[in-house]
Amino acid sequence: MTDEQPPAKRPESAEPSGVDLARVALRAAKEQARARGDAAQQKRQARRGGGLRSGARADGRDPMAFGAAINRLITERGWETPAAVGGVMGRWPQIVGEDLAKHCEPEKYDEDERVLVVRCDSTAWATNLRLLAPQLVARLNEDLGHGAVKLIKVNGPGGPARRYGPLRAPGSTGPGDTYG
Repeated sequence: MTDEQPPAKRPESAEPSGVDLARVALRAAKEQARARGDAAQQKRQARRGGGLRSGARADGRDPMAFGAAINRLITERGWETPAAVGGVMGRWPQIVGEDLAKHCEPEKYDEDERVLVVRCDSTAWATNLRLLAPQLVARLNEDLGHGAVKLIKVNGPGGPARRYGPLRAPGSTGPGDTYG
């Protein structure tokens, strides 16, 4: 066995050495210069009309095509389903067929309940659409995504309320077969 002694430890100094002090001073000077430069740049930008100018690289402030801006807005606001249903309302004749589209038109879509409200011009067409509603819901969900439409509420024709006339019964709203 050899009798080796561990190397002597240097006493740790409580105060930083001259090199450490120089590094700390240099770091503080750089931070102050950066702060002065940022303040001067902000003043120049304020004089030029603000700092909202686009640079050489693409960023969120660059002009974009109208369609891309609308798609971005729809995505940011979470309007994908209502926008898709609005597209269905525009393509209604292609979805349900020309004959049915002549007599029935979509009125509104309730996003919370996922109900599409359709108004028909006669009670006969309303009955026909009620019979076709399950197939129509399936077709709409194929277009829009599963569960976008759970129910189609079919309303008959909405005519003016019959308020006057010699044979009007109190509380009646008119002939129920035609307007109800």
